[in-house]
Amino acid sequence: DNSRWLAPAKAKKTQPKGNHVELSSDGEVEEGSWEMEEEDGSSEEMVDDYGASSSEEEELLPIEKAALKQKPDREGLSEDDSEEEEEEEAEEASKQKMGQKEEEGPDLQLNLDIDEPFKLPTSEEMEKEDILFICNIHKPCASLAVGDSLTVLPPAEPPDLHVIHQRIQGNMEVLQDFGVKREEGRSRQEYLALLRRDMAAYYSYSDFLLTKLMDIFPLPELVNFLEANEVPRPVTIRTNTLKTRRRDLAQALINRGVNLDPLGKWSKTGLVIYDSTVPIGATPEYLAGHYMLQGASSLLPVMALAPQENERILDMCCAPGGKTSYIAQLMKNTGMILANDSSAERLRSVVGNLHRLGVTNTVVSNCDGRQFPKVLGGFDRVLLDAPCSGTGVISKDPAVKTNKDETDILRCAHLQKELILSAIDSVNAASETGGYIVYCTCSIMVEENEWVVDYALKKRNVRLVATGLDFGKEGFTRFKDRRFHPSLKSTRRFYPHTHNMDGFFIAKFKKFSNAIPQARKDEGPAVEAAAPSAVPDAIIAEPPSKKKKLEGSKAKEEQKLPQPALKKKRSLQAQRRPLKA
Repeated sequence: DNSRWLAPAKAKKTQPKGNHVELSSDGEVEEGSWEMEEEDGSSEEMVDDYGASSSEEEELLPIEKAALKQKPDREGLSEDDSEEEEEEEAEEASKQKMGQKEEEGPDLQLNLDIDEPFKLPTSEEMEKEDILFICNIHKPCASLAVGDSLTVLPPAEPPDLHVIHQRIQGNMEVLQDFGVKREEGRSRQEYLALLRRDMAAYYSYSDFLLTKLMDIFPLPELVNFLEANEVPRPVTIRTNTLKTRRRDLAQALINRGVNLDPLGKWSKTGLVIYDSTVPIGATPEYLAGHYMLQGASSLLPVMALAPQENERILDMCCAPGGKTSYIAQLMKNTGMILANDSSAERLRSVVGNLHRLGVTNTVVSNCDGRQFPKVLGGFDRVLLDAPCSGTGVISKDPAVKTNKDETDILRCAHLQKELILSAIDSVNAASETGGYIVYCTCSIMVEENEWVVDYALKKRNVRLVATGLDFGKEGFTRFKDRRFHPSLKSTRRFYPHTHNMDGFFIAKFKKFSNAIPQARKDEGPAVEAAAPSAVPDAIIAEPPSKKKKLEGSKAKEEQKLPQPALKKKRSLQAQRRPLKA
């Protein structure tokens, strides 16, 4: 009987449990295992279904049938559950794809757990990172002249700053534990040379300036200093107490949408501005002279000067007038301030600020500070904010990173030495309340700070005293092969990475004699600076003054005069003398 095996068999697809659709490796739905079952359940014999009538369900594709079977199940689920299932399916699909990628490219995996030791790059690797080579065939690059032949090699590829930064960090770790982590056969100088080169490339500094900074700071602190120079200092203002109080000014600015806080416990007038909805330099309060836009570090020299009421004070380099107006504020517009600057153009801003802030006790002059004792002297206090290289304000002027060299530093140091001697000569040592000189710069170079102060101690009868500032780092008493006077510990240094203000240096002198000591060839550091109170002024060798010479010549003339004429002259002199009470 052939009818049994000729009858079409019913095809049945075995669906996996859990209503789960399996995806193939390429993301398509896999077909289920199709089994041919006979009516009696035996599947041993092969059945031919050619030409047999089939239902609509049998004509559908396998993927459509799977969708139909899942549809009633989904109708019973909530929307949240269906979304969760879709997310799970998408995650599984992405996992499968990621697995495929990992199998295809195992080299792309990065093993971050392995801490590989730092190794110095080869010379070939260094040449690839060089941005520009300027090679002078005949002369060194420092002495290029017109007509010299240059070979300019363009970069093969731009330097990767991320790689340079990682190399800086690895180099720093090796240098901190050099004996253990160093590479065999490599010297410390090689590591330092690479570090200086990488820092110069990463932070855009000249090799000269970076070498100077590496001499001043330890390596971990150097990185902090360089990073701090990439961030601007906070905006600070100084309250003008001649016109308002800090509390009233802060409330008025808060009402205008300014977010501010007091500058610190060390300042009673300063405010720090975080953000503002109005321009700080154009508010009605600013135009009315209630405050002055001024950096936090520029408040410190005036605080160290500590001016008293009714004194005569000289501000030798006053532009743009922030420190001058602060002095007038502390003096409550009493006494007299001589605001001097060698630049007539910069004095315009000084006059404008003094008028706006309501300062009435200041005279503005345009003179060279080096000639100032000849112009006017006898001041109670002098403030000298000397012109400098500006290495403490790199965040304000990034051009300093590359446009300063040894010549600029030494030129500034020479000018500062001349100015500080003029400032000391302008002070009256016999002043009842004063006799003080404050020297400050916005530079961190030793040549412009400790070197200049040590020079002043040798050339004039002054000593260093405490600045009165509770914070700041002590000045250097020794730097490389130079040794300075021990009293330079009383000077103060301020850095952007430690105090969040511009780099600054402040020294305060006390003048104890108006006499200028004679220069000696083998003269060491001034002994007077160490213990001036123990040495009386009479011991100091003073050169014979003009007055004494005139008195001696008059005595000789009197000896030559006859007796009657001498008696007549002495009687006239007695009449001119004032009567004693």
